[in-house]
Amino acid sequence: MLRDTMLCTRRLGGLTARASALLPGRSRLGGFGAGLRARRVSTGWSPVGAAFNVKPQGLRLDLFGERRGLFGVPELSAPEGFRIAQENALRKTDLLVARACSTPPGPQTVLIFDELSDALCRVADLADFVKIAHPEPAFREAAEEACRSIGTVVEKLNTNVELYQSLQKLLADKKLVDSLDPETRRVAELFMFDFEISGIHLDKEKVVLIGHIRNKRKRAVDLNVKILDLSSTFLMGANFPNKIEKHLLPEHIRQNFILAGDHVIIDGLHAESPDDLVREAAYKIFLYPNAGQLRCLEELLRNRDLLAKLVGYSTYSHRALQGTIAKNPETVMEFLEKLSDKLSERTLKDFEIIRGMKMKLNPQNSELMPWDPPYYSGVIRAERYNIEPSLYCPFFSLGACMEGLNILFNKLLGIALYAEQPAKGEVWCEDVRKLAVVHESEGLLGYIYCDFFQRADKPHQDCHFTIRGGRLKEDGDYQLPVVVLMLNLPHSSRNLPTLLTPGMMENLFHEMGHAMHSMLGRTRYQHVTGTRCPTDFAEVPSILMEYFANDYRVVNQFARHYQTGQSMPKNMVSRLCESKKVCAAADMQLQVFYAILDQIYHGKHPLRRSTTDILKETQEKFYGLPYVPNTAWQLRFSHLVGYGAKYYSYLMSRAVASMVWKECFLQDPFNRSTGERYRREMLAHGGGREPMLMVQGMLQKCPSTDDFVSALVSDLDLDLETFLMDSE
Repeated sequence: MLRDTMLCTRRLGGLTARASALLPGRSRLGGFGAGLRARRVSTGWSPVGAAFNVKPQGLRLDLFGERRGLFGVPELSAPEGFRIAQENALRKTDLLVARACSTPPGPQTVLIFDELSDALCRVADLADFVKIAHPEPAFREAAEEACRSIGTVVEKLNTNVELYQSLQKLLADKKLVDSLDPETRRVAELFMFDFEISGIHLDKEKVVLIGHIRNKRKRAVDLNVKILDLSSTFLMGANFPNKIEKHLLPEHIRQNFILAGDHVIIDGLHAESPDDLVREAAYKIFLYPNAGQLRCLEELLRNRDLLAKLVGYSTYSHRALQGTIAKNPETVMEFLEKLSDKLSERTLKDFEIIRGMKMKLNPQNSELMPWDPPYYSGVIRAERYNIEPSLYCPFFSLGACMEGLNILFNKLLGIALYAEQPAKGEVWCEDVRKLAVVHESEGLLGYIYCDFFQRADKPHQDCHFTIRGGRLKEDGDYQLPVVVLMLNLPHSSRNLPTLLTPGMMENLFHEMGHAMHSMLGRTRYQHVTGTRCPTDFAEVPSILMEYFANDYRVVNQFARHYQTGQSMPKNMVSRLCESKKVCAAADMQLQVFYAILDQIYHGKHPLRRSTTDILKETQEKFYGLPYVPNTAWQLRFSHLVGYGAKYYSYLMSRAVASMVWKECFLQDPFNRSTGERYRREMLAHGGGREPMLMVQGMLQKCPSTDDFVSALVSDLDLDLETFLMDSE
């Protein structure tokens, strides 16, 4: 998952930041201490493997050195440092605003805007991570306050007409615009787009609102604030548990839920429970409509539509899709409807297979309901392919997987990962590992902090965070990117390294795809660095890494039994890959339903029916399983906040990644010239180039909607070689 922070998670005008091995036998130790050198001899792991398979020996003892502070920022050696960091950033902001307003229009205008954005993002992005991930409440609270403070400043900048006009003068001068290089022109246009969707370009023409007269610009600011508040409220409600009186549930299933006095607390769907009644109860209770949450969603959608129309768009979806691969909601709906048509027969077959398994295990109740597919699909996969995680985990120690990534990056891109010992105070937990990313000829590219292990109060999502974006500084040096990868893996023990399930291994590769995008996005401007690009392109590098993680030629480089050193047999990898295709059409059809629902909610307003009626109609048309009366799944659809009108992005990104894999890497996943082309055409530009141009550069053709659909559907086809291997 990508958590590329947007200046305190807002799109705030022109200053918004855009929403993620050493080859065996080589002796580079990159900052390692003697203790791990000695351990490498006995374990056979390379340094980067040992860094993740050996428990840390405590932070470096430095009796005379100073405490460096989080991420090496001196001020952040204590919570109070956030106040100092934000004050320094605000002083710099004042100077840069004055420069921007007094500098004649030209390329320098864009550089100043980017430096202004960088000054604020370097505090806000770091604080956004710390406020949810730091184990100490004092740090979290200080970071939260820093986010609020920076957000307030950005709101003021968004209403600074003189600042806006300094950029407008540049873009209004055709001769000047034509003289800009493509990246500078695109960044200038992106800053302007972000300004204008916040309404600063609106004049002071009066609008009448229920008896009150306000100017349009003030109205846009008010709507932005209201949308932010409604989004926060909706997110809280989407995750809030429901409760029911204990006597209303059959006694034999109560122990599956949280008991609280005379009530039972239902905090999720319990989709993996083997008991049909448990899943049914959880579905009906957790998704039971909440009147307050329903009003909140309706208000959120209505206010998004009002803002979009106020700033010149016919719908919120038209506004949200500006600059994406899809470009507009008409293309998105064409893509989703064509995909649905192609999936329909396969989906019906999947439902029949699932229904057959349900009849086999529960003959008294064979009707297929929405709470059935996740569980019974898993049963079918396990029965057909024998993919019990305990068979796979011994081959996927965390250190081995990190070695595998190192080998892959080295062969494809000439990059090595070096484990560095962090200084005192640099990391927020002693089990966080720091990796330097080094190119064989270009040198140090940036740093990845690996916060991989479980701890109390840590968010459970696997995420990539941008802490500092890369950019070319005025002195000619390059500001190195810094990111955090956050996973939730079990700790190693005295005799056992951290062992990953196949799903955990794939997630690790996925998140490392985001990290490499950040490391290799060598843009001039941090506003478009790395993953700061359109949503339907941002997931392409991470999803592409999943294809590498499922290729035996790649897996065979690192998947070795942690005790015996035995390589994972090829048929185990093949079975695992083929098992993912079981009922995959039904899974994809479900995502199509979600994406179409998202488009309808953010399409033409006023909505012709209630959100629940639209859900019912869309589910029955684009998924096929019946709507369950007195449920409102949309009230739990938290992605409506972060991915509003853009939930389709995962499907489109997967389509692009599938095409890149099949046409560029399938023949040879380690081909260096293809890897260099991938970096040059896709990774290097971040959001500094139109996404479709990057896709065209890599594929050497302009893909159509039909091409995207065909790529996704062909991924569902079973592999004949695996079928024959298993039947022998």
